[in-house]
Amino acid sequence: MANGGPVEHGYPHLETVRAAITALYKRLSYDTIQTFSSSVLPADVAFCDTDDLYLGAQRVARELVRHYHLPDARMVVGFREMQHAANVELAAGPEYFVELNDRFRTHRRDIGAALAHEIMHVYLHRLDLSFPGTRDNEILTDTATTYLGAGWLLLDAYREDSASSQKLGYLTPEEFGYVLAKRALVFHEDPSIWFTSPQAYEAYTRGMTQARHDEQQPPLTAAGWAGRRRYARDRRHAPGPQPGVPYTFTPDGGGRLRVSFPCPTCHQKIRVPVRGRVRARCALCRTVLECDT
Repeated sequence: MANGGPVEHGYPHLETVRAAITALYKRLSYDTIQTFSSSVLPADVAFCDTDDLYLGAQRVARELVRHYHLPDARMVVGFREMQHAANVELAAGPEYFVELNDRFRTHRRDIGAALAHEIMHVYLHRLDLSFPGTRDNEILTDTATTYLGAGWLLLDAYREDSASSQKLGYLTPEEFGYVLAKRALVFHEDPSIWFTSPQAYEAYTRGMTQARHDEQQPPLTAAGWAGRRRYARDRRHAPGPQPGVPYTFTPDGGGRLRVSFPCPTCHQKIRVPVRGRVRARCALCRTVLECDT
């Protein structure tokens, strides 16, 4: 939790974020991810200053448990002084103890954001889905929270001006915006209408630009002129190395050339023959891709 300190920007964790999206599709399946087509709504996790602190936190926790389809998970929410925003005990359940930083006693509008991340830890724990190392596992948790419909709360908790700053989670604001944009493109959703933080809106728009960039890489037909020209040059010299590009040329068993590239939706590798116009369907996320190989 950045509280008054510097906020990291950009996309330093982008490859781990993309790996996390792929892991979600592999572990949950396309059909299960489709059950998260509706995001948590602001009214469902709203927290008024006149609400009872503990009863209000329990209410928001129950709503997030419902959203994550954890019907038998009971959350007991408490508050204490700590360095991080929150912590959860990942025991066998069905009762889980979530501790929130004492600052949320007076910053109640962000309680939903902190709980969204901690309850996602419970969800991933039950799925037995994790990444090695604390850093990568926290990035997985932030990515899953956002892609499954509750992470806009984490991005909206980001506020920064010349005098102060606040950010929750391990992803940068732009990375939160990127994952949120990837979700919006899949479910045709506009989360920007829920933001109360202007800095969150700006980070989302930058993330959307990056997400759109994924859809404009060769051999996809939406690729720009410069990318197509580079692709044609690399194809002439294939199957030699092609550093700095997302595609790779390899010969198949019959000596014919194939190209591998990441699906712009789930980042699973797709391999298609090099023979001009090709329509490919990602077996993992079912996205249909128009390619010019």
